[in-house]
Amino acid sequence: MPTEHHFLLQRVQPAMVGLIDGSLSTLAPIFGIAFYTHRPHTAFIAGLSTSIGAAISMAFSEGLSDTGEITGRGSPAIRGTITGVGTFLGGILHTLPFLITNYHAAVVAAAVVVAFELVMLAVIRWKFFQTGFLRSLVAVSIGGAVIAVVGALIGSAG
Repeated sequence: MPTEHHFLLQRVQPAMVGLIDGSLSTLAPIFGIAFYTHRPHTAFIAGLSTSIGAAISMAFSEGLSDTGEITGRGSPAIRGTITGVGTFLGGILHTLPFLITNYHAAVVAAAVVVAFELVMLAVIRWKFFQTGFLRSLVAVSIGGAVIAVVGALIGSAG
């Protein structure tokens, strides 16, 4: 197996899984709490705890998914660590704007960060996995939009 293929399989793919999961799975709790309470600090605490919890969960999930011996996916501990760190980064980036004390400014800043994250995910997919940039952007954006809207609707209905 070529070195580039090993790198993609053992490093980039676990990072991508983590970044996507962190960027998407944390949206509903963060925006749900933000829309429910209108308190940025409360949304920050929800985002921080969700990012950490998701990172730990994804690290264990990836690390325990296979030994890497048969699949060639490499060390489970390294893959798990990469996935966990990626998940945390994906979740914490759009959590940080909720340190802004003004509710509306925090929500707008978080939405801008989410848009940036989705573009970066599309760029990574395009660069490393030769998927079309626009196709990748549409795919991750639809997922992100659906999840954020669900969180916002639940928060608004509460």
